[in-house]
Amino acid sequence: MKRNSKIYVAGHRGMVGSAIVRELKKQGYENIITRTHGELDLCRQAEVEKFFATEKPEYVFLAAAKVGGIGANSKAPADFMYQNMMIEMNVINAAWQNQCKKLLFLGSSCIYPKFAPQPMPESCLLTSALEPTNEAYALAKISGLKYCAYLNRQYGADFISVMPTNLYGSNDNYHPLHSHVLPALIRRFHEAKVANAPSVTCWGDGSPMREFLFVDDLADLCIFLMNNYSGDETVNAGTGKEISIKNLSELVAKIIGYEGEILWDTSKPNGTPRKLLDVSKAKNLGWTYKTDLEDGIKLAYEDFLNNPMRAER
Repeated sequence: MKRNSKIYVAGHRGMVGSAIVRELKKQGYENIITRTHGELDLCRQAEVEKFFATEKPEYVFLAAAKVGGIGANSKAPADFMYQNMMIEMNVINAAWQNQCKKLLFLGSSCIYPKFAPQPMPESCLLTSALEPTNEAYALAKISGLKYCAYLNRQYGADFISVMPTNLYGSNDNYHPLHSHVLPALIRRFHEAKVANAPSVTCWGDGSPMREFLFVDDLADLCIFLMNNYSGDETVNAGTGKEISIKNLSELVAKIIGYEGEILWDTSKPNGTPRKLLDVSKAKNLGWTYKTDLEDGIKLAYEDFLNNPMRAER
């Protein structure tokens, strides 16, 4: 990408999209196009086709998606599949139809099988069954990355995909029902601290292992890949380090200053037992993460405190 290239960031108000916009500006890219949901509904094919035909972006970062944690995915699988499929297919197809030079599609590490080898290489995709609690979302994301690969093979497009691990950071979603594990823990322990609650109850038994990547590091990787990678196979985005949910909860409580007891509701699902990405491909391309987990959580908590409206989502 050149500094004056016309770049469209889909989903610019979300955590990932906003981080990509920040990083693009930081690196000197000036010609950035964005649209709010009110201005452009990505689920509406005609609207998307008109937008691309009019604006003709040269590069696209597809970060728009319907996202949520285990609870939200379990309760609304049809919604997660439909909305994500529509967004992906509309944007990717319109980008191809309008001769977009390059597109980067953002997926999720949940695309990999529930019992995939650990750490999970890109090659383990579709080798066995998915985790049932987020199967609908995973299937939609798999379809998006495969459509990019098929356009490359059939028509010579240059559309790539990146599969990030669990993300956190500025502009996260702290909704009590629809957030992912780390922002949910930040809100839960903060509210318990304020209320001087004697205990906080978390889902499952705390045994699952998870990997976390600071969202600004992901944004840096996305721009790096847009400039340095082409290929059908996706690229994993992570740190290559993991932590148990139990230890993560204790770390968040320590950072926030909550000193009560942490209890576990074993009637609630744990989700996938372990999710660690093999990040050797990104490393071999010349990229590594910069933000350690404890430092990143401190930055995320600061963002939570300084943006109270986000806590109401």
